[in-house]
Amino acid sequence: MKLPLDTILEGDCIAHLESLPAKSVDLVFADPPYNLQLGGELLRPDNSKVDGVDDAWDHFDSFREYDDFTRRWLAAARRVLKDDGALWVIGSYHNIFRVGAALQDLGFWMLNDIVWRKSNPMPNFRGTRFTNAHETLIWCAKSAESRYTFNYDAMKALNDDLQMRSDWTIPLCTGSERLKGAEGAKVHPTQKPEMLLFRVLMATTKPGDVVVDPFFGTGTTGAVAKKLGRHFIGMERDPDYIAAAKERIAKVRPVADLSLLATPSKRTEPRVPFGTVIERGLLEPGTVLYGGEKAKWTAKVRADGTLVTADHRGSIHKVGALVQNAPACNGWTFWRMKKGDEMVPIDSLRQQIRAELH
Repeated sequence: MKLPLDTILEGDCIAHLESLPAKSVDLVFADPPYNLQLGGELLRPDNSKVDGVDDAWDHFDSFREYDDFTRRWLAAARRVLKDDGALWVIGSYHNIFRVGAALQDLGFWMLNDIVWRKSNPMPNFRGTRFTNAHETLIWCAKSAESRYTFNYDAMKALNDDLQMRSDWTIPLCTGSERLKGAEGAKVHPTQKPEMLLFRVLMATTKPGDVVVDPFFGTGTTGAVAKKLGRHFIGMERDPDYIAAAKERIAKVRPVADLSLLATPSKRTEPRVPFGTVIERGLLEPGTVLYGGEKAKWTAKVRADGTLVTADHRGSIHKVGALVQNAPACNGWTFWRMKKGDEMVPIDSLRQQIRAELH
C-alpha cells in the first residue's frame, strides 16, 4: 500500500492507523484528548466566561475508558512505526502520567520528558491552585534497541551553541497564528504553537521523513512539516478542523533548498588531524598556543603536530588534559591562537580545512 502522504484522513485515528502498512513511518506526534474532567463553568474576576475545553472529544466516562482508548491508539501507532522510529505525546497533569504508564507497558523506551513552560499561561482565576504554567511532552523510541534520530547539533545551534535543555519556554499560540472563525472565536481550543512543533521536528526527524499526527486538529504538525521538508499524514474526525487545516497548510511555502533544512552532525564530518593544520601551513612550528582563562597555560607547536610545554609533550588533547590535571580535554576548543588582538580557538583552522574538503 502506498502511503497517503501530505493528506488528512477523516475519521477515527485508530482505524486509519491500522490501515497503514506496518513499520512505514518515521515519527508519530500525538496531542490526544487530555480528559480534563472540568467541573462547571470557569469565570474570570469580571464574570466573563473562560473559553475552556468542553468539547465532546475530550469527554470520557471513566479513567478505565480513557486508559483503554489510550492503549488502543498507542498500540496502533507502535505498529506503523519503523523499528528506528519514535513517538512524541503531549499532555497535562490530567492525563500524561496515565499515558506514560501505557507507553512503558507497550514496550516503548523513554528518552526524555520535556517541560513546555508557557511564557504567557492562563491565570488560575479561582485562586485555589498554582497557576498551571506548563505541559509535558514524552519522547520515546519504539524500543531500547532503536537507532532513533536526534539532531543534537541542530538543537545546539538553535540554542546559541549551548546544549538544548529539557525545559522549553515557548508562548501559547496567540496573535495571527491563532486560527479564528468568522465571528472571532477560536477554531480549536488547544491549538499548539508552531514553535513547539518546529523544535520537535527539527530535533527528531530528517528532511523527507514521514510524520503521523493521529489527532491533527487544525494542522500545526502538517504546517510545520511542510515548511521543513517533511511529509505528514494527519488524522482528524472533525470536518471543520479539517477544513481549517487544509486552508492553513495550503498557504505554507516550503523551503526550496533542502540543504538548508539539515544540520550536518560533527560526527559525520571528515576527521582532520591537528598535524594536517601544520602540513597545510596554517600554523607554523614554534607557534605559541594559549589555554584556559587569561591564557593560564602555554604550549609550542612542533612540526609533527604535537605540543610541548616545560613538563609535557603530546597531542593537543593529551597536553590540554595534563596541564589541567584533567582526565580528558578537547584540544580543538581548549587551545587558542593569537589573531591580531584576539584569541581564536584553533578549531577555526579545522573548520576551514573541512569547508575546503566539502
